[in-house]
Formats: sequence, structure tokens, C-alpha cells
Amino acid sequence: MRPYSPDLTPPWKKQKPVPEVPAEPGLVVEEPGTGFCGAVIRCEAGTVTLEDRFGKHRVFPLEPRGFLLEGRVVTLVRPPSGAGPVRPARTASGSVAVPGARARVARAGRIYVEGRHDAELVEKVWGDDLRIEGVVVEYLEGVDDLPAIVAAFDPGPDARLGVLVDHLVPGTKEWRIAGSVTSDHALVVGHPYIDIWEAVKPSALSIPAWPKVPRGQDWKTGVCRALGWPAQNTGAVWGAILERIGSYRDLEPELLGRVEELIDFVTAPE
Repeated sequence: MRPYSPDLTPPWKKQKPVPEVPAEPGLVVEEPGTGFCGAVIRCEAGTVTLEDRFGKHRVFPLEPRGFLLEGRVVTLVRPPSGAGPVRPARTASGSVAVPGARARVARAGRIYVEGRHDAELVEKVWGDDLRIEGVVVEYLEGVDDLPAIVAAFDPGPDARLGVLVDHLVPGTKEWRIAGSVTSDHALVVGHPYIDIWEAVKPSALSIPAWPKVPRGQDWKTGVCRALGWPAQNTGAVWGAILERIGSYRDLEPELLGRVEELIDFVTAPE
């Protein structure tokens, strides 16, 4: 008689072997049950602690087939003794760095900012995060026509629009324009500074404070004159300012919170 294997499980129902991966500090994985993605910061008997890009910690059990590593199911195991907890490397925004991560295909959603300097600052600090999340940032050269711009974009559940506005203070022109955007799939937020330059902490530039510029004068030109910077070339001045910005620590919290809010809004599940 023809011998039969004692394993009668159909081939298509057999589970493929799952690799075991040491939970080394800094390894970035996802827990599929919750969708929590973070870097390993600690592995103890039976548990692993992950830290996400916002610094939030979650503890998960070390279970077979319990995690995703670059989209593959893996089993995390405790690394050899001697590998102590190590804080993972950080991006300029303070989130967990993901070495070797490829940029995600761009989402349909977008983040709009007012000008080129705004876009360059967001790229300098949040660029790594935006590439991983697949978020494109574009600049508008002003928000006077914002309602029409939002209508033309036609935001929806799978194509959200976030807008960052300068000088968003009650009673201002910017405040009235932002209030006219009513789409549930568009979020307009802003910082209180007249220009994005002012969102850079003076300490990062070794100046005591940003000068007060009288109403009616061009703000950038007035600042350059007050500080002895070349007022005839504000573009070059901005380039020098940008070079002095090393991370989110060099920016005011009123800007940090708003950019993080826009990234969360645009990348939120439907």
C-alpha cells in the first residue's frame, strides 16, 4: 500500500516557519493587534517594551508570531544577556529613527504651508518622519485664496488636507480666512508668530530676542536691519538661520505642536 504521511493538514493550511529575531534595542517592529509601532528599548523575561515616535511606551508579551518586522511576521526572543536597555536614535523631530527605512509612496493627503521658508523648516525638522509616513508638504505663497484652494483640492476621508498658517491670532485676517474653511476633512491650524522665522528660538541664533518691527514695515527687512543682518538679501539670511537649526529643540512649542497635529490628522486611519 502507498504510505501516507501522519500529517493530514492540507498544504495550503500549513503555517510557514516564522523566524525568531532577537529583540535588540533600537529594533523597530509593529504589534499587529494594536497597530502600535515602535523601537525596542527594553526586553525582560516574557515582555518587550516599545517606544513610538512620540515617546509613548507600550509593554507587550513575547509571544510566537507576535510582531511584524518590515511587514513580515516574526517571533521576538530575548537577546543574549549583556544587551542592556538603550534609547534608540532620534530624528530631528525627536521621533524614533528607523535606519534604512524607505520612503513610503506619497499619500493622497497633503500638508500646505504658507511659504517656501515654512516648507524648508518643516523639511529640516520633520523630513524623515514625513517620508516614512508618505506625506508631501507644499507651499502656497500666502493664504488669501485658501477657501478656493481647499475647494480645488476637494479633501475627503482618504485624502485629508492640513494647512499651517502664520500669525493665526483672533481678530486677524488669517483668523477670518481660516474660519471660512469648513470641510470635515481639512484642518487649518497655525502659530502666533508674524513669520516662520520668529518660531525659531532666539537662543538658537545667539540673539537676545526677535526685534519688534513697527506696523507698516516689512517684517523680515526690519528684523535684519535691527540685528545688523544684510536686509537686501533675506533669502541668504534665512539660509544661515536654517543652518543653525539642529532639531525640534531649536523651535518654539507653539509651532511644534501644530505641525505634529497636522501630521497626525493627515495620516489618521479613515
